[in-house]
Amino acid sequence: MFSLRAARRFPKRIPLGAPRRLHGLAQSKFFNVSEEVRDAVAVGKPVVALESTIYTHGFPYPESVALANLLESVVRANGGVPATIGILDGVARVGLSAEELIRLASTAEHKSALKVSRRDLGYICGLGLTGKRLQGGTTVSGTMILAHLAGIKIFGTGGLGGVHRGGESSMDISADLTELGRTPVAVVSSGCKSFLDIPRTLEYLETEGVCVGTFADGREGAVEFPAFFTRESGLKSPKTIQNEAEAAAIVYAQSQLPVASGILLANPVPVEHSVPKDEMDAIIVEALRLADVEGYQGSDNTPFVLGKIKELSGSKSVAANRALVEANVERATRVAVELSKLEQADGTRNERHMPVLPETPQADQAPPEAESRSNTTAQVSPAQSPQADVLVAGSLAIDLSCDYAPLAGETSTTPSSHTSNPAVITQSLGGVGYNVAIASHYLGRSVLFCSVIGDDLSGRAALSALQKEQLPTTGIRALPPSSGARTAQYIAVNDARKDLVVAMADMGIMEQPEQALDFDTFWEPMVAQAKPQWVVVDANWSPAVLAKWVQVAKAHGARVAFEPVSNAKSRRLFGAAAAIKPTDTVPNHAVGLAAPNQFELTAMYAAARENGLFESDNWWHVIDAMGMSAAGSRDRLVAMTSAALVDQGIPQQSIQLLPFIPCLITKLGAQGVLVTQLLRPGDRRLTAPESAPYIVCRSLSETSPIGGVYLRLFPPAALLSDEDIVSVNGAGDTLLGAVVAGLSGDVARTVEEVIPQAQEASVRTLRSAGGVSREIKGLQL
Repeated sequence: MFSLRAARRFPKRIPLGAPRRLHGLAQSKFFNVSEEVRDAVAVGKPVVALESTIYTHGFPYPESVALANLLESVVRANGGVPATIGILDGVARVGLSAEELIRLASTAEHKSALKVSRRDLGYICGLGLTGKRLQGGTTVSGTMILAHLAGIKIFGTGGLGGVHRGGESSMDISADLTELGRTPVAVVSSGCKSFLDIPRTLEYLETEGVCVGTFADGREGAVEFPAFFTRESGLKSPKTIQNEAEAAAIVYAQSQLPVASGILLANPVPVEHSVPKDEMDAIIVEALRLADVEGYQGSDNTPFVLGKIKELSGSKSVAANRALVEANVERATRVAVELSKLEQADGTRNERHMPVLPETPQADQAPPEAESRSNTTAQVSPAQSPQADVLVAGSLAIDLSCDYAPLAGETSTTPSSHTSNPAVITQSLGGVGYNVAIASHYLGRSVLFCSVIGDDLSGRAALSALQKEQLPTTGIRALPPSSGARTAQYIAVNDARKDLVVAMADMGIMEQPEQALDFDTFWEPMVAQAKPQWVVVDANWSPAVLAKWVQVAKAHGARVAFEPVSNAKSRRLFGAAAAIKPTDTVPNHAVGLAAPNQFELTAMYAAARENGLFESDNWWHVIDAMGMSAAGSRDRLVAMTSAALVDQGIPQQSIQLLPFIPCLITKLGAQGVLVTQLLRPGDRRLTAPESAPYIVCRSLSETSPIGGVYLRLFPPAALLSDEDIVSVNGAGDTLLGAVVAGLSGDVARTVEEVIPQAQEASVRTLRSAGGVSREIKGLQL
């Protein structure tokens, strides 16, 4: 995230695509929730919070990075969305990216991160405001409060803090306990640390009104509360929980009452890694004695004692710690999955529903049937679908922008909380798919836009706006009231300077399954009738529906362009049920072009690697056919791009993705646009003198379907001043819409021939308010 206002202080060269406006939960200069987490919470997916002190203060670097990757993978493998929480540059972040996780975990090497509890949040964020941008790992307490602010109800961690031995005199009591008493988040842990005063810890939790239960794991009757490294503490657990379904039911019931306190779900360390109680008790006694002798107290006590336990146990404690953390995160994810089922069953996700009003039939449409309103909007049958150069399948949303307008005499530029504020409210159409479609439409191509809306006021407003833009509404699927689906909406509240204060998004309708969308009978016939040259698909669809769009487009002879939308959603192109499989390589590829930014490219590359696509024989066959020499390859790539880009791995990642996506247009911000493309044998660029500087390699095989690799970095299109930039919303989508418009039509063009005009279109959108600029109509492609 960055402030547009801050970014405007100096003139800068405009990239091929500016960052897309964020959607989701509340954001501020102190608090940021990743797009993946916001989308998951909004649609009721199971989300699991993960702390970060385990990386900054628990495990050494680079083990900390490996553990972070492992725990996030455990969440994903069990059907959840991980939300690792930490402080970077004085900003509390929920849902750290891979790069952010590495950066935070690496602080363990120099011990430069702070340990952040509730009390420290204002301190570390406030110093960030003054220019001291500190890093911090969040404790159980700090993680709980930030998870709650992001709408996350389940948190998986290792062990809880508690009452220290002698706490009746020292008052050394962890803030984790008081946080559990006032923050409604369920914490899955292996009890509290073994060296704490466990009886007094349980008493304190009872005083705080915290429900404490231990998973029975098949054991009959009462079970003991675990003691971190050991499965037994000698103390009976206050409650016994049989399985994840029971745990989820408890969390659900408490949230519906509502009871504003947390729940401790104790999960004993796996049997095979449990240290015998007598052995661990002796080790703890000695570790505590050494801590007392050397004067370690307060927040320094726990790290010292844990270090001594590791030393005295011969690292048995480390193996147990790693095993119990992984087991707790797995169990937390399963609880989150069960909780999601309960919430989905009755629609309780704390969402606001738009009222459904009686439908007014359009002039070109018969009145709706009494029992079925799946076609109550201005739609015509698939048989009437017009032919189109470009078909865009993606998101359509109503964007509401609320700009604070202080009354005369008021000096504050920020709206006040908990009250009504004067504002200028504007409404416009948005959504990635719509932006791409309208850009291609403005540039003279016939466009069929396919999306989904609900039977509500927002859906009708969207249809009306499409008609005013003279875009056909044939491809807009209206879901019936019985589906409970709502038209996607994005609401931004801005201050008087038009900087974002808070935003809310409801994009759940795009996650509808294929069956609910009636894909085969509604959209597939349209593709057959429209006969588009290009089908552009954005990643807002669920992975299965995204794959369906790619499959249908390919079956009807259209080339497919992919818009990744975000880091998290860009990964949807790869995987078990995804559009691209290991066998989908050139010349039998499914997707012909993709337009990621550099972060989305990295996410796509990581997803392809994690799903084994770079290990397939098909991939190696294409890579070998490229004829790329290892000798001097770095120098060659640096000369063609820049040392900075090569150090980030951008050219290398794009080249390795070429067997699956033979043309990548990577948006690099202020560094411009990088075009990476596989050329077929006989392509004129392989021999043209003007193309020679951009040819990375040529195939040496006369029978290969590969001619070579074209790599070209296009500089930014223009130097804009501070006042010239009006809005960054839609600039990147405009670029892709312009590229596809340039590649379609009657005149054959190459990608590098259309990129300069596409960049100019993006710049014009940056200079205008309200999304894609109408000024691009004057461009000649």
